[in-house]
Amino acid sequence: MPVTSTRLKADRISRLGTENAFKIGVDIRRCEAAGMKVVKLNLGEPDFNSAAPINEIAKREIDRGNSHYCDPQGILPLRETVARQVSRTRRLNVEPDEVVVTPGAKPPIFYTMLTYVNAGDEVIYPSPGFPIYESCVTFCGGTPVPLHLEESRGFRFTATDIERLISPRTKVIILNSPSNPTGGVLTRQDLDDIAAVIRARCDDSVRVYSDEVYEHIVFDGLEHASIASVPGMRERTILVSGHSKSYAMTGWRLGYAVLPHKEEAQIFKNLNINIISCTPPFIQMAGKEALENPAIEPLVADMVRQFQTRRDWVVRALNEIPGVTCATPKGAFYVFPNIGGVCESLGLLDAYATLPPERRARTSPSTLFQLFALYRHGVATMDRNSFGRIGAEGRHFLRLSTATDLDSLKDGVRRLAEAAQDRKGFEDYFREVNTSCR
Repeated sequence: MPVTSTRLKADRISRLGTENAFKIGVDIRRCEAAGMKVVKLNLGEPDFNSAAPINEIAKREIDRGNSHYCDPQGILPLRETVARQVSRTRRLNVEPDEVVVTPGAKPPIFYTMLTYVNAGDEVIYPSPGFPIYESCVTFCGGTPVPLHLEESRGFRFTATDIERLISPRTKVIILNSPSNPTGGVLTRQDLDDIAAVIRARCDDSVRVYSDEVYEHIVFDGLEHASIASVPGMRERTILVSGHSKSYAMTGWRLGYAVLPHKEEAQIFKNLNINIISCTPPFIQMAGKEALENPAIEPLVADMVRQFQTRRDWVVRALNEIPGVTCATPKGAFYVFPNIGGVCESLGLLDAYATLPPERRARTSPSTLFQLFALYRHGVATMDRNSFGRIGAEGRHFLRLSTATDLDSLKDGVRRLAEAAQDRKGFEDYFREVNTSCR
C-alpha cells in the first residue's frame, strides 16, 4: 500500500518540477496501447544517428579497457579540446582547468544554483524556456524571476527587458541562445547591450549562465554569438554546451561547463564527485572525436540544412491553419506556434473557465488542446506550461519539435489542422474527461 504520511517526503520535493517532453510518454504509450498511431513531435531529439567516426572511437576505447573511473573533472584530453574549441569560436583564452565535463548539460544548471544561490536570491531566466531552469531555481530555494519572451519580437529580448528585472537580490541571470522552445537567437548587438546593463547594475558576484547547447544549429546565414565573448563578461559567465543536439548524441549524455575561474571549476568538480563520480571516459573520448575530426563538420552542416528545410515548411503550414500564428525561429529545431485563436474557436477558454480552481491550477487552455490533439487526433506536442508556469496565464502556445522527418511533420501538422477545427470532437472529449474525473 502507498505510504501517505506527510512526513515521508522532504518539503523540497514538492518544489521540483519535471520535463514534460518525457512525462507525456505515459500518455503516448496509452494511446498506442489503444491501437492509435501517434506522430511524435514532443521530444527534442535529432532523428539522426551519431556519426560513424564517433561511434568507432567509443567502441575502440571500450575494447582497450578505457571503462574505469577517471578524473571527476573530465579527462584532460577532452578538456584540452573543449578549451581550444571555445577559445577559437568565442575568441577567448580558456584553460583546461576551467572546464568541467558532466553527463549531459543538465547537471551544470543544478551546480550553478547550488554553488551561487542562497535561499531568497533571485534568478532571472527566460520564459518560455527550458523547463529545468524554473524547476531547479525553486528546488534549490532561489526566487524565480521569469523574463517573459514575446512572439511579436521573435522571442528575443533586449537589455531594457533585463534591466527591469535586476534587483539587489539578483544572483544569476540565465541566457539561452539559440533557444528551447522558441528558436529565438540573440545577436551580438543584443548581447553587447545586455552585457552593458549587467556590468552597470550587477556586482562581480552575479553570474551569467549562458546555455549554448544549440550553438551549431542556426539558420539563414546567422552565426552563433556568446555573451562570454563580450569584453568584461568572460569572468562573469558560466558557458555551457554539449554534444546532444549538435552531434545527435542525446543518449550518450555528454556536456561541459566553462567556468570563470579554475577555483569555481573545482567546486563543480567536487559536485561531480559527490553526485556522479565521473563521466564515462570512453564517452569522453568519443566526444573529443566529435569536436576534432574534420569529417564531422559537414555532417553537422547537412543536418542543420535539413532542419532549416523542415522549419520552412512547418512555419508556412502552421500559419495556414485558422487561429494559428507562428513566428519563424532562427535556430534550434523547434517551432512555437500561438494557438490563441484555436483556443477561442474550439471553446477551450470557456471550457477551462468551468473547471474547479484546483484543476485549473494544474492545467491551461493550451494543455487541454495538447491532450485533445493527442488522444483524439494522434499527434504529440508540448503545451506552453511545459516551459515555465510562473506568469504564463493567458499565453496559449504549443511547441513542436522539427527534429523528425518531413513526412512525419506533414502528417502531424495535418492532424493538428484537423484538431484545430474539430469543435464537436473537443466538446465530446472534454465531457468524457470531466465525467471520468468526478
